[in-house]
Amino acid sequence: MLTIGCHLSSSKGYLAMGKDAVKINANTFQFFTRNPRGGNAKELNPADIEAFLAYAKDHKINRILAHAPYTLNACSADAHLRDFARETMADDLRRLEYTPGNCYNFHPGSHVKQGVEAGIAYISEMLNQILKPEQTTTVLLETMAGKGSEIGRNFEELREILDRVTLSGHMGVCLDTCHVWDGGYDIVNHLDEVLAEFDRVIGLKYLKAVHLNDSLNPLGAHKDRHARIGEGHIGKDALIRVINHPALKHLPFYLETPNELDGYAEEIALLRGHYQDEEE
Repeated sequence: MLTIGCHLSSSKGYLAMGKDAVKINANTFQFFTRNPRGGNAKELNPADIEAFLAYAKDHKINRILAHAPYTLNACSADAHLRDFARETMADDLRRLEYTPGNCYNFHPGSHVKQGVEAGIAYISEMLNQILKPEQTTTVLLETMAGKGSEIGRNFEELREILDRVTLSGHMGVCLDTCHVWDGGYDIVNHLDEVLAEFDRVIGLKYLKAVHLNDSLNPLGAHKDRHARIGEGHIGKDALIRVINHPALKHLPFYLETPNELDGYAEEIALLRGHYQDEEE
C-alpha cells in the first residue's frame, strides 16, 4: 500500500490533523513542530494526543513526520543562533516522545561563509549533544538544493555528518525530489543511477522518507522552488516512477506542493491511481 500524505497545519492539534488526513485519503502527514518562522511551540495537550493515537490506529495513519522550523540553523556563525537550534531541537525531541516511533526532519543549515567543514562540525556536534539512547524518534537530515551556503547540497556532505554522529542508529535521511533535482541529481532520466549513488555514498538503509515535489526550476538550478505534481521540470511521469521504484516504494511520501487540502486530495488520488502494489 502506498503511504502518502501532505504537510498539514498543526494549529488545531494532532486529532484535527489526523481527520484532515483521512478527509483527503492520506494515511500519513507532515507538520511543523512549532511556528516555522519563529520559535514558539504550543503547549502539548495530552488528551488531544491520546485521542489522535486512537484515531490513527483506527484509520491506519502511521509514520508521521515532524518538521523543524526554518529558523533553526545548527551551523550559524552566531553562537546564540546555534544555541537556539540546539535547545529547540532538544525540546522538540522531548515532545515527540508523546507520539513515539516517528521521524523528525530538519534542514542541516547554512555555514554562512565559515566553510562546509566548519558547518558539518557544528551540526554533528549539536546532534551528539541532543540525541539520547532511549529516544524512539529518528532524526532525518534533508537533502538540500544547494542555494547559498546550504549544507546538504550533495550526498557526501550528509554522509560526513552521519559519520560524526555517535548514535547514528537514531539518524536517517529525507530525500526531497525538488531539492535533489535542483541540486543536480537527474532523477528524471537517471533515477536508478542517482539511487545507486545514494546507496554507495550514504546507504539506502538511512533513507527513511521522501518529500515528493515537482520543481519550478531546471536541473541543477540550486534555487528550491516547489511545484505541483506535473507542473514543473521533473514532471508527473518521473514522480510516478519515484513512488514505484523498488528502492523507494515502501517509504512514506510527503507532498510539500503549493496546495490547499483540495489540491492535495487531487494529487494523492492521482498518485494512488498510478501506484503499483507489490502483488500486481
